[in-house]
Amino acid sequence: MLNKITLGLALLLALSACKDGRYAGSTRHLAPIPPETLSLMATEGVSPSDPILLRAYKKEAEIELWKRGADGRYALLKTYPMCRWSGQLGPKTREGDRQAPEGFYAITPASMNPNSSLYLSFDLGFPNAYDRSLGRTGTHLMVHGSCSSQGCFAMTDEAISELYAVVREAFAGGQRAVQFQSYPFRMTPENLARHRQDPNMAFWKNIKEGADRFEVAGTEPVVDVVGGRYAFDAGADASTADAVARKRADDERQVAALVASGTPAVRLVYEDGGQHRAFRETMMAAGDGLGEVSRPEALASGPREVAMPAQGPVALVGRREPVRSTAAPKPSGTSVTVAERRRLLETFAAAGDGPK
Repeated sequence: MLNKITLGLALLLALSACKDGRYAGSTRHLAPIPPETLSLMATEGVSPSDPILLRAYKKEAEIELWKRGADGRYALLKTYPMCRWSGQLGPKTREGDRQAPEGFYAITPASMNPNSSLYLSFDLGFPNAYDRSLGRTGTHLMVHGSCSSQGCFAMTDEAISELYAVVREAFAGGQRAVQFQSYPFRMTPENLARHRQDPNMAFWKNIKEGADRFEVAGTEPVVDVVGGRYAFDAGADASTADAVARKRADDERQVAALVASGTPAVRLVYEDGGQHRAFRETMMAAGDGLGEVSRPEALASGPREVAMPAQGPVALVGRREPVRSTAAPKPSGTSVTVAERRRLLETFAAAGDGPK
């Protein structure tokens, strides 16, 4: 009986998060930042040692790298396609729910695992103070390689190698913690209008306050927890607070206009998370080089788009978003610049498979 209990506990822990061991003897954590990225930094007037900030979006399956310039403001440098994330849109609430977290997290030097069994990894620091205030549980929530997720943001090995190097060099330059902002989707009026009836909307509006603060001021928001909610920059100057309030009001007007024009309320329901659409063709090819993609069968059909009633409970039935074959080029697995991402999205749009 004791052996069965021990085995059961081990299985539960194995399913709870992206379990990361140690791969001693590797020097992959010492890989330099690729020359193309160094050249891009030089063009933008920033250096490897300048502070960084990361932003993740589940629906779009992308992680953005932002660099702080000489003026103290952050600017978008590159966008990396996610190879895999698991669960649904919405926050992580308990150990074993396979959810990738949403909210504001801090990566520290102690978070870095140079000997990761998932190629390379860094921990996001879940649960943070907000999660703990709500009794949320979970461990080992990371960004890592190997393209396999049980609650993490999984990249290709090539992509995590670059991200790891960029974070490492920022720490070497004196940055003490890297803010990691995690969202269900880009906080646009279009997305907010379409997902307005989702049960997580109150939480999403709360984290949008931090997104608005960052996008208006261009500086890292100071994050606190007050009354079970995120609070941002309580001591911000009046001009910044006014600009953030204007942006929020403008977004709300746009949402109201979209709703009035007939934008349907929907909820996306995934079999088990998603991946960047640029990888879909790659994953289907033999010898795709993505590694052991977790639960590929859950990715094949895309999420179900569920029509949400104006009132009442959600019925998890509805049509699936079609997954069309595209003419998109096979991704390198590393990253795309802002211009490259625009060209990629134009390719999808031409094929009738643009962002939704």
